[in-house]
Amino acid sequence: MQATQIRQKDGVFYFVSYRAKDLLGKVRFISRFYGEGEQIEPSRVAADDDIAQFISRIERTDQAFQRTISRGKVRQLKNFYETAVSQPPIPGTVLLFTSERLTFRASGEGGVGTINEPASKFLIIDGQHRLAALQFYLHERPDDAATINVPCIIFDGRSEDFATEMFVIINSTPTRINKSHLVDLYEHVSFAAPDRKFAARLVERLYSEGDSPLRYRINRLGGRSQRDKWVLQAELFNELHRWVRGRWRSIQLAGGSSKEVPRYYGVIRDFFKAARSVFGDAVWGKESYMVTKPVTIKAMVRVCADLAREDAEPETGRLARWEQRLAPWADMAKQFREEGFYERFPAKGEVERVARVHRDLARAAGIETGKKS
Repeated sequence: MQATQIRQKDGVFYFVSYRAKDLLGKVRFISRFYGEGEQIEPSRVAADDDIAQFISRIERTDQAFQRTISRGKVRQLKNFYETAVSQPPIPGTVLLFTSERLTFRASGEGGVGTINEPASKFLIIDGQHRLAALQFYLHERPDDAATINVPCIIFDGRSEDFATEMFVIINSTPTRINKSHLVDLYEHVSFAAPDRKFAARLVERLYSEGDSPLRYRINRLGGRSQRDKWVLQAELFNELHRWVRGRWRSIQLAGGSSKEVPRYYGVIRDFFKAARSVFGDAVWGKESYMVTKPVTIKAMVRVCADLAREDAEPETGRLARWEQRLAPWADMAKQFREEGFYERFPAKGEVERVARVHRDLARAAGIETGKKS
């Protein structure tokens, strides 16, 4: 296959042109797409295909850019293919990925040559909507579609982190991926700041560890949809990152992520266990109370940061100490009834209300609030 090899710094990739019908036979769709009376079934994603698993988790999430918006977007693109005459229907490149290492044979200057095609189908890093619309267009107007050649960029032989990073760079605007989903990406992208990776690891542990009071209650990418969700991953991440950022120098001096992520997880875990014990089963997690709603969870993270600053050590006996320290919260439970909550905690918006709840909870427990809590 003819190709142009392109070098950018240490990166090497290829530019190729495929006939529409040929390209559609060489890619796999990992999301369901709908046309007029027909649909494209998603390919089965193997358990060991980390990249495809990653992208498919994003695209089947409630807040992702597939679902109903996908129908409208594909319909608009197909209509454009039908009406475009002098202007090119697909002027931008589609980005493809294969984990196989392709062999390039130069046949001239300027990086011109040929590459072999992979044995398996390409994964679409960017362009699934365009190609889905092209599939429906090809089905309805095969003669017209036969005149379309699609410009493609091929990335080959890279790690899953590379493909994931490319996906993030391309899709990380607010209209493409919900900010909550980006928290899952920090472990995969080289440009993510260490403090953000640290906070993301805390979120992951709070979601997945068996001893976490928030286990499966965080609305995150690919989460267990059958469980009630209490807080968006992005909101919890922002509060944890606020705490971590203020303590980052001491975290680094104490040994960095490998040592401090488990310690910080233990702190936040014990704090929420103490809060759950104090509020009791009649209040904790109940729809008629605001204790486990985002505004209060975020406020409690701030109280945790305040309390940890003065009483995180020793770990032995910490849970019992904190249950005793937070005991006054039991008398506050009635203030957190959903009915009338916003009148009891008046504020101009969510940010101000979180700060208000933080102050009231800390004051009741006799905890001094810090400027960088």
